[in-house]
Amino acid sequence: MEEQVTERMTIGGTPDHCFEVLIGFEHYPDWAADIKAVTIDERDEEGRPVRVTFRAAAFGRSTSYTLLYDYSEAPSELSWVQVAGDITRRLDGAYELRPAGDGSTEITYHLTVDLVVPLPGFVKRRAEGRIMGTALRELKARVESSGADATAS
Repeated sequence: MEEQVTERMTIGGTPDHCFEVLIGFEHYPDWAADIKAVTIDERDEEGRPVRVTFRAAAFGRSTSYTLLYDYSEAPSELSWVQVAGDITRRLDGAYELRPAGDGSTEITYHLTVDLVVPLPGFVKRRAEGRIMGTALRELKARVESSGADATAS
């Protein structure tokens, strides 16, 4: 059964800086606790990662999934769809980035998850909370620690 979650957070960094951190996938293992490895499988004509495979910790085991990124609304939105996964049928989502004043950004994170194996509701909610924590709180820490004019490295 699909689960949809949305969460918002204001981050102390410009939308452009937040976007650069978001597309710096190869650096995710440095700041996203559950991401163990990232492989850039394909890039677009501008050199941006389009097809990315992640290995992550989930439910006490290792999981892998491949996402296909859409830059058509960049840099105000980064969206993706899952094209392969071992424990997820669907892991589709988007980050929407809006200027919030004073050089900060309001980020809205949308995620739709469909697991291969059904899980009890409380386990799913815990997993969603963990995903959202990585997606926003750890992103916020990374952006704010790297400075508004820094690169994603």
